[in-house]
Amino acid sequence: MTKDPREKIIEVLRTHPEGLTLQKLSELVKMSRLTTTKYVHELIGAGIVYQRKVGAAKLCYLKNRYIRVVNKKELLETIKKKLMKKSK
Repeated sequence: MTKDPREKIIEVLRTHPEGLTLQKLSELVKMSRLTTTKYVHELIGAGIVYQRKVGAAKLCYLKNRYIRVVNKKELLETIKKKLMKKSK
């Protein structure tokens, strides 16, 4: 079974609290930059990830409450519920 791309992004950001650019994040999760950007924006909308502009770059961070280990199923269910609300 393939791991959910959002789950991969969360795991990588959890191990890089200093923040990552979309380019570096896409390299680490082994997805195209555009696909990574799509999922990062979904995670931003769900309140799990935030971006901060540092010079010319935008760095992605996992919000503090998600840095600690959380139940992955619960996290993915939260994301799905928030995305469903937005699509209505």
